[in-house]
Amino acid sequence: MPFIEESDLLELHKDIDKAQIINERLLDQIKLKNRELRRSRVQRNIFAGVTVLFLIGALAVASFTIGLSSRPQAQFVSTDVKENLEDAQKQVASLRKQNEELSLIKEFYLAKEFIEKEKIYSVQVKAFVEKNFNLAPDALTNTLLVKNNPFYAYSLGTFETLEEAQLFRDELVKMGFEDAFVASYKDGKRVAIEE
Repeated sequence: MPFIEESDLLELHKDIDKAQIINERLLDQIKLKNRELRRSRVQRNIFAGVTVLFLIGALAVASFTIGLSSRPQAQFVSTDVKENLEDAQKQVASLRKQNEELSLIKEFYLAKEFIEKEKIYSVQVKAFVEKNFNLAPDALTNTLLVKNNPFYAYSLGTFETLEEAQLFRDELVKMGFEDAFVASYKDGKRVAIEE
């Protein structure tokens, strides 16, 4: 068996005692930490419980408040929605009317452009020495007022073909315009009708 000297044995006992003291301190620290962890868990659980109770109470109050005030608010909101819907419908109707007016203006300018560039046929119903604006307002797109010295000729209708103009002339004669005749125009001036 090995032999240990007494001084080494004493040193070994001192080391063991120191280790035991360190172990006891560490155990005390572990116990202290465990107590702190338990305390914080309990605090967290209490806080979570209080929070859940508070949220449940807040939801109950909110649902009760909404339940009491939902009917008058719904009527108020529906009135606002109805008014907004009526306003929107009025705006749509106004925009449709403006669109129709713009379409008429567009057609007027397209017809005027067509009249000025192409050879067209029209039915002359009357000629006057003086210009009479009441007979041919600018709003009528198919009315022509052409100056043929010394007369102002009033014509109705703008047609691409001679046949269309002749059919229209026949209708005007039936209505009482017995002197009506077909005339042709190009670039806003009267030109001869080819046979």
